[in-house]
Amino acid sequence: MPDPTTMNRRRFLASSAAVAATATAGSITPAAAQAHGRPPNIVFVLADDLGYGELGSYGQELIRTPNLDRLATEGMLFSQFYAGAAVCAPSRCTLLTGRHTGRCSVRTNPLEGPASAGMLTPDEPTFGNVVRAAGYRTGLFGKWGFGPEEAGHHSHPGPKGFEEFFGYITHNHAHTYYPDYLWENDRTVSVPENADGARGAFAPDLFAARALDFVERHRDEPFLLVLSTNVPHFPQDVPDLGEYADLPWRDAEKAHAAQITRMDADVGRIVDLLERLSLAQDTLVFVTSDNGPHQEGNPRLDPLFFDATGPLRGIKRNLYEGGIRVPMLVWGPGLLKGRPGTVIHDAWTTWDVLPTLAEIAGAPVPSDLDGDSMGPVLLPGTDPAPGQRAYLYWYRLERFQSPLSNATDQGRGRQVCEALRRGQWKAVRFAPGTDRSVPDEEWEVELYNLGRDPGEQDDVAVEHPQVVVSLVSLMHHAWVEP
Repeated sequence: MPDPTTMNRRRFLASSAAVAATATAGSITPAAAQAHGRPPNIVFVLADDLGYGELGSYGQELIRTPNLDRLATEGMLFSQFYAGAAVCAPSRCTLLTGRHTGRCSVRTNPLEGPASAGMLTPDEPTFGNVVRAAGYRTGLFGKWGFGPEEAGHHSHPGPKGFEEFFGYITHNHAHTYYPDYLWENDRTVSVPENADGARGAFAPDLFAARALDFVERHRDEPFLLVLSTNVPHFPQDVPDLGEYADLPWRDAEKAHAAQITRMDADVGRIVDLLERLSLAQDTLVFVTSDNGPHQEGNPRLDPLFFDATGPLRGIKRNLYEGGIRVPMLVWGPGLLKGRPGTVIHDAWTTWDVLPTLAEIAGAPVPSDLDGDSMGPVLLPGTDPAPGQRAYLYWYRLERFQSPLSNATDQGRGRQVCEALRRGQWKAVRFAPGTDRSVPDEEWEVELYNLGRDPGEQDDVAVEHPQVVVSLVSLMHHAWVEP
């Protein structure tokens, strides 16, 4: 008999608009939330290119992040949380849809220009649709990234479950910190402070202001707020260098640090508002990143200056750990199980977010997801965590490379790359070019034991050929032709 909390993705989208008009949270709302008399509010903060080692709670010593460090001290820190891809668009697609890059609709970053912007498919629900169908008010402010810039398009935030949107529709527009226009729901609006090249309104500040206003207006009803900031993506642009202005660093590193500290302050303002409105006990706050740190800009940012991936190998665009393992903090003083400062060492991913938010909201979910709910490790009153999942899978085909990412891939940065983790084993393999369909014997395969070698320095493929065969077989299982 089918699980009553799941349904076909197309049927879900067809019914969710009607359900959203009348729904309340379902019977699987966690006991902690029921004790407070309302479904939990959800705040989800998504940074852009924030590295695993760029928060104080993950070992950063040069960039100050006091508000985020507080969330780690009072909440949960995930030491093995993975982005869905090594670059923005496919990673965000896995986050929204609960499918990894072997099956999701956007598997590469879009080319420059609106005509080729990556798009979600019409019958592809997101966690916005899922949570909205449970009666939540939903808002997303910042970078969306799934164009094109055409009013009424099926791939815009509105059809994907977000009642309120203010930000960038396309991936490439989000590279401009002082835009002269942004999208508000289904129309463009001018930003007069930035007309004719002026720099009067820093877009992340506008998004933070909208986020605070959203919380104020929906304080009396369950809400999902997504703050999808575009910092600290290149360019290294920020209104001021703040506390880093007088340090003996290059301007690129000063601005990057200022971007992260500014984002930290925005999160602090949201938490302060939740506490002032007496909502903190009824709210879960998530903070993560879409991939590892970058080496971009003019001049190029140096991620090694900040030790931006800590002990991990690689950066953005690499499928080694530094390109895909990212921070994840969860804060909810009235809702989380365990003691403050708990560290979760199990491996979780962005494609686990959709089923997690569904469980929090008490919502049905589409049946054909790749993710598992993190509810068992987050929430009291939920079932014990399931056994080890079959595998985690990543795909990479990227046209652009930085010198460091390409050197880390030993000159193979523009070749198709796949990675798969099962338990502590992780395989990374490179095709000879951009064709994923070439025979297995033409690929170069590496194998690492992350339990002993999290920095992926010791390739043990020769010593464990049967493990290699097994993981490559799972890569074939994970892949569905788009």
